Amino acid sequence: MYMRGPLIINDPVYGFTRVPRGLLTEIIAHSCFLRLGRIRQLGMSTCVYPGAQHTRKQHSIGAFHLMQEALRHLQEKGHFIFDSEIEAVEAAILLHDVGHGPFSHVLEKTFIKGITHEDISLLIMNRMNEQLHGGLSLAINIFENKYPKRFLHELICSQLDVDRLDYLCRDSFFCGVREGNIGADRIIEMLDIVDDKLVVDAKGLYSVENYLMSRRMMYWQVYLHKTAVAAEEVLRSALRRAKYLMRNGKDLFASPSLYFFLVQEIPNNEPNWLDYYIDLEDNDIMSALKVWMKSDDKILAMLCSDFINRRLFKVDVYAEAIPEGEEERLKQELSKQLELPLEDMDYFVTWRKVQKELYSATANGIGILYPDGEVKDLIDVSNIVRSDIAGLSDEKFYVFRQRME
Repeated sequence: MYMRGPLIINDPVYGFTRVPRGLLTEIIAHSCFLRLGRIRQLGMSTCVYPGAQHTRKQHSIGAFHLMQEALRHLQEKGHFIFDSEIEAVEAAILLHDVGHGPFSHVLEKTFIKGITHEDISLLIMNRMNEQLHGGLSLAINIFENKYPKRFLHELICSQLDVDRLDYLCRDSFFCGVREGNIGADRIIEMLDIVDDKLVVDAKGLYSVENYLMSRRMMYWQVYLHKTAVAAEEVLRSALRRAKYLMRNGKDLFASPSLYFFLVQEIPNNEPNWLDYYIDLEDNDIMSALKVWMKSDDKILAMLCSDFINRRLFKVDVYAEAIPEGEEERLKQELSKQLELPLEDMDYFVTWRKVQKELYSATANGIGILYPDGEVKDLIDVSNIVRSDIAGLSDEKFYVFRQRME
């Protein structure tokens, strides 16, 4: 009898990835996973890096590939992992981003209050588990860190997990930013387990330091680039305006899923809100924005035109708190120039504090394993990640305003 071999996926970053037939290929064929192929990984970073067109589906498959490599190396070092555990943790990493909405975190901050994409991922995984007759039960336990082998959860979510390793490699590849090339293979090869915790062999110390510095560089050069964040602010203002208009009786074009979130406050008692969320993709937002450009509402039309035509907010960057009165001054100035009421200037003048720490001193740290068996925290042995600066965050204050020139 002919036995079908694994599903083979050709990934531009790692080459061929083999997915065993069964639960894992069922996940990849599931509509909730396929949806990730219609959501871009980097949201508005494409405004700065036009090549960043890759999707969350590609990232999830890449993280799956690195998970396979990590498990293989750990097994080669003598750590016994059941086949069922391997399948479960691989399923969990495939689905770790299944709760993401369109345009990265923009939707979370505009339509949904008090629910993170991780919470939504878990809700979707539980729904899929019913459809797959309990096949994801172990994966969910690992994802929630309820499984006795804690190192499996650390492979999914920690300061040195395969999720982060992949998105740094992948995002730098598609953006053309070489600083994100972190040598994931070297780090994975150095992984080990001590007392049910992931650690890194001391020979990999410099690779871990490079990983942390590269991550810092990628955040400021790509993820928190002022132009990309400005694009997010224009989009957020446009969606806020549309939501305000819809909730005050104006009828706007929108797909059923987008319409739901424009008129409903989430969370609420609506039992089907997750159905609408799963249907919401990048194209729903883009189609609506293109139609709203011709709206008779001047504010909505202007914001949508700015977004579609890349006429993004101007950005002033401050190293410390925004000067007192600066925001109000800008609003008054724009109110006169736009000939719009002062109370509507919240759509055109916004600010945001952005920050990122190099290494968390409060979360579970990265253990460095020495030949004598002793494990030391990275901050105790690194000249780059020192204990006196580890918990400090780089921070900037961005002030965004409508561009008039």
